[in-house]
Amino acid sequence: MKLWTLATALGSALLFAAPASALDLTKKRQNLPDLVLGNEEGNDFVVENKDIELEAGKAYRLRIVAKGRQEYKFYAPEFFRNIWFNQIVIEHKEIHGGGPPDHLEFDDPGEIAIEFVAIRPGEYKWYSQGLEAKGLTGTISVK
Repeated sequence: MKLWTLATALGSALLFAAPASALDLTKKRQNLPDLVLGNEEGNDFVVENKDIELEAGKAYRLRIVAKGRQEYKFYAPEFFRNIWFNQIVIEHKEIHGGGPPDHLEFDDPGEIAIEFVAIRPGEYKWYSQGLEAKGLTGTISVK
């Protein structure tokens, strides 16, 4: 009977320890280079850091910055479904939720930061809807 009690206690301890280790992971996030749409010189269709490489199981912060004068609708549906979002930050305001967004939209220049843990390896496409033919596309690769 003592062995069963010890096994139960050990299992309970591991169960309660798991969430604490997950929280530690988000505190050790790596800041990625900004993904920049457009520039201040008037070229609305250039992209800086359009291809990004990540490792599964690691936490990251990615700032998506709109500098052009276009309306940018940032879509990355498969990527968004295969990461765990910690938060989305817009002007020092945080959005927390249980599921991925459909897309991120910039009506004016500004930035949106996403903090996440890369979960599933794969190569995911991102694009600015309606501006793909002008070069506003890229990939996010998770190894």
